[in-house]
Amino acid sequence: QLQLVESGGGLVQPGGSLRLSCAASGFTLRYYAVGWFRQAPGKEREGVSCIESSGGSTSYADSVKGRFTISRDNAKNTVYLQMNSLKPEDTAVYYCAATSLFRLCVSQYGMDYWGKGALVTVSS
Repeated sequence: QLQLVESGGGLVQPGGSLRLSCAASGFTLRYYAVGWFRQAPGKEREGVSCIESSGGSTSYADSVKGRFTISRDNAKNTVYLQMNSLKPEDTAVYYCAATSLFRLCVSQYGMDYWGKGALVTVSS
């Protein structure tokens, strides 16, 4: 069964850090570009960051540039999202998703496989 599973979410104070992990099972993640998306209450799902299959190229939404870093360990079949200097507006359910083409990673509609999400709450 093809599956993506996010972990590492939780409650953190403003200015704090969290690292999300996205682990794949049932398929080899190294052949896919992987994106992180998020959906805040009452808002549409938006793209946060993407990483190309080899890790050579990355992209970030303007709202997270300089604060979030995406990386991958293909030996562990896992992609990470390091989130620093978190703000209350970063509160959302974070999803990872995989696509065969990095250029499709800009939109949720280009993704082939999805995880169920991990809740991140930034609050004092």
